[in-house]
Amino acid sequence: MKLKSAIIGMGYISPSHIEAIRRTGFAEVKTCTDIDPGLAEKKAAAWNIPFVTKTIDEVLEDPEIDVIHNCTPNYLHKDINEKIIKANKHLFSEKPLARDSEESGELVKLLYENPNIVAAVNFNYRMNPLVQDMKDKMKAGDYGKPMLVHGTYLQDWLLYETDYNWRMDKAMSGSSNTMADIGSHWMDTAQTILGSRIVKVYGNLITNIPIRKKARGMVEAFAKQAAGDLEDMNIEVEDAGMVMVEFDNKTQGMFMVSQVSAGRKCRLDLEINCSKRSAYWNQELADRMWVGNRDEPNHEVIRNPLWMSPQTQQYTGLAAGHPEGWNDAMTNNVKAFYNFIYDGKKLGDEKPVFATFEEAHYIIKLVEAIIESSEKKEWIKVQ
Repeated sequence: MKLKSAIIGMGYISPSHIEAIRRTGFAEVKTCTDIDPGLAEKKAAAWNIPFVTKTIDEVLEDPEIDVIHNCTPNYLHKDINEKIIKANKHLFSEKPLARDSEESGELVKLLYENPNIVAAVNFNYRMNPLVQDMKDKMKAGDYGKPMLVHGTYLQDWLLYETDYNWRMDKAMSGSSNTMADIGSHWMDTAQTILGSRIVKVYGNLITNIPIRKKARGMVEAFAKQAAGDLEDMNIEVEDAGMVMVEFDNKTQGMFMVSQVSAGRKCRLDLEINCSKRSAYWNQELADRMWVGNRDEPNHEVIRNPLWMSPQTQQYTGLAAGHPEGWNDAMTNNVKAFYNFIYDGKKLGDEKPVFATFEEAHYIIKLVEAIIESSEKKEWIKVQ
């Protein structure tokens, strides 16, 4: 029997959720809803979703719905996630889990009080096959002792003063834009590979464009604003930043994030330098990984299921030479979540491979520590 799903919020990211659900093979999207009924109708028609539901409450009250995907803007995450849990539905939430750690902490507590609910947060980069393989090789000691980790996450969709969407509004996004939006992905990926948490940060956040031109009305992420009636908006959140980090296993590192780097579209890259060898991965070339050695030739690894660890093979579906990328990692994430539900597992009994509420809550605490560090110009220990 197939699990039935609903999508709340039909903006930019919703088609990736729909595709990933269908690719599991044992789940289907029954309905969707959005604050903009026209957008919901348009996306439902494009993706052949049978029903469009007028309100969130109707979705929550539908006894056929097993899983709800929350794809709404940040400021709605806490309230909607809370309603979904209380409605006894499984929950797959976009990140960040909430706008701040007070909100996310309340959700962690609520989920703990409802142990039958399986909930995940969409940190999908950790589910790329080569990231999983790096994690397994790190755990097995193939790379040696980790010493340094460094990298970037660079985009350019906020390069111009006329680039604007709801993430620029502090009331809607929370106290951080770039660090919470893409820095969170870098930190989750690094922590996943190292099997270790970041515990200290020294951050510097930058707002390169303090006044932006906003069109009247909503604009999807990565979409161009239409020329016309624009208004000046004072920007209180960053569009770039850099952070030095220390992990609880004493590994040191640093990373930079930017949404104003011309030509960079979605460049999350990460390098780990260990006592035996180094490894470098760039998600824009997700099927390849560079391995560096001191006493033998460096080489490039091309994803090949035959050469991956047994644990990783379940996350790679194509033969070597058939590239797997962002949507495949997204599918791996959603499928791992749905498998967990389908198999009747509970979060309190088994640690899943997908990101939990607890992990997403900790990422928010990291972002808040980076903000504090940037303001005080000092190292901050994450509480």
